[in-house]
Amino acid sequence: MAYWLVKSEPFKYSYEQLEKDKQTFWDGVRNYAARINLRAMKKGDEVLFYHSNEGLAIVGIAKVAKEAYQDPTTDDEAWVAVDLKPYKKIKKPVTLEQVKADKRLKDMALVRLGRLSVQPVTDDEWKIIMELGGMK
Repeated sequence: MAYWLVKSEPFKYSYEQLEKDKQTFWDGVRNYAARINLRAMKKGDEVLFYHSNEGLAIVGIAKVAKEAYQDPTTDDEAWVAVDLKPYKKIKKPVTLEQVKADKRLKDMALVRLGRLSVQPVTDDEWKIIMELGGMK
């Protein structure tokens, strides 16, 4: 199993909305690196849900419910979407400030590639985020 992080502005689509919807498709990604990451996601992979712009925190965990398929928001076959379903809320949201302050996370994509909307997360990074979020 691999780990990932997706970003969403909470006023556009929040983790709470994902919980209400029970499942959603993650569409509209128009960045080549993010597209590669979407294509690499496998059913059952766990995904950190990050609130960007306001909140600036990892607030929940989702799971990949359906692997990459043609993005329904475009006719361009190059772009893909995946389906995500909520899994668990993070007990204590992990802020961007906390992530940047933790030297163990200095190489995390969230720190290095701040604008990338779909990112891989290493096993070690995942464990640290779970620790910071009170999930151990």
